Amino acid sequence: MSPLIAALIGGLLAAGCLIGSLINLRRKRIIDDLPTSKSQGVFIGLTELKGTAESESPLTSYLAGVRCVQYAWHIDEHWSRTVVETYRDAQGHTHTRTRTESGWKTVAKGDESIPFYLKDDTGVVRIIPEKAKIQNDKTFDETAGRDDSLYFGKGPFNEIPNSTHRRRFREDAIPLHSSLYILGQAHERQDMAAAEIAYDKNSPVFMISMRSEKQISAGYGRWFWFWMVLGLCVAAGSGAAWALMTSFGTVLRWQPFVIMAVGYLVAVLIVWIWTTYNSLIGLSHRVEQAWSQVDIQLKRRHDLIPNIVGVVEGYRRHESEIQVALTELRSQAEATPPGMKGPDFKGLAPLLRILVERYPDLKASDLFLKLQETLIDTEQRIALARDYFNEVATFYNTRLAIIPDRYAAAIARLKPRTLMGASDFERAPVKVNLAE
Repeated sequence: MSPLIAALIGGLLAAGCLIGSLINLRRKRIIDDLPTSKSQGVFIGLTELKGTAESESPLTSYLAGVRCVQYAWHIDEHWSRTVVETYRDAQGHTHTRTRTESGWKTVAKGDESIPFYLKDDTGVVRIIPEKAKIQNDKTFDETAGRDDSLYFGKGPFNEIPNSTHRRRFREDAIPLHSSLYILGQAHERQDMAAAEIAYDKNSPVFMISMRSEKQISAGYGRWFWFWMVLGLCVAAGSGAAWALMTSFGTVLRWQPFVIMAVGYLVAVLIVWIWTTYNSLIGLSHRVEQAWSQVDIQLKRRHDLIPNIVGVVEGYRRHESEIQVALTELRSQAEATPPGMKGPDFKGLAPLLRILVERYPDLKASDLFLKLQETLIDTEQRIALARDYFNEVATFYNTRLAIIPDRYAAAIARLKPRTLMGASDFERAPVKVNLAE
């Protein structure tokens, strides 16, 4: 093999290791780059949550019988057989020999999951676990013989050929009230102004884990270092082999070794800068996406305001309180991003309630009551979007300030974002009857 081909093969192997480290670094970045949201602040986009698994009607797992929101079980049966085989030795003579083969075969399995709620100190969020990467906990692990009631009680009646009459029963589950870490795409529920987490084909990850965020991030970090160091060893080793193959007598040529090792380290540095830069750009886009959700809801409210103004004017044109309220309504008929000149938004639902209390005739207007209900619903959506925007923007601003990310941010010319300081937007809690 020529030195150039050997170096090329080593370089390709090192590049493969570098790709492996990059994959794990990107996964670690996704976890580290997301702020942990409270259930009250979840709205739209990739979201990280921590809380406990709760359900109104929990499942009962098949083997352990524990109350849970997801479980998966399988039963393996042990088999063993003696095999007689014929072979020829080095002289061409035919011989026979016997050997024993054994192993485990899955004879039954199943799983079940239900939509559940993740609960924290601010409320609950509905989780749809379908198609999620689930990291649960072992709830059952026993091996039983035929004389054990478990053997046929939970397992199939028919045995496999060559069975040794031993079965292994295993089950993993997410028990009720267990602590969870969830990373996935949040979108708006169809039945109310609230968020839920579910599978999205465009989302980079959907994970439901009983491990902590620190454990998951550390796991990806270890694999990142493993592949990176392995790639460095491969690059350095192929460089050393190249040097030895091109050396003359006792004079060693170290240039190939230095080229391969230094080249790999430079590639690692470029990958780190590229990954950090892209993660900051991704965070910037996430802030823009969060504001767009606020803007959508503010514009929706803007479309409602002229109708409400018309109804209120028709009832009390001469009252000073009505005139103040109308002025307040008209002043908020725009959507201005935080940090830019424009009206300071605040919730209008309390204002309408005061009008209804002072002017009972408004209660008789079905149109006004319908508009009021729609406005309150819209302001709940604004509250959701505002909380999510502030969480993402705060985390983004922090990333721009810390070292070494601030240097990558300077390259991208990224600037901090102003938080949305509006108040009085109503946030209705999600009401569910959770099992104890």
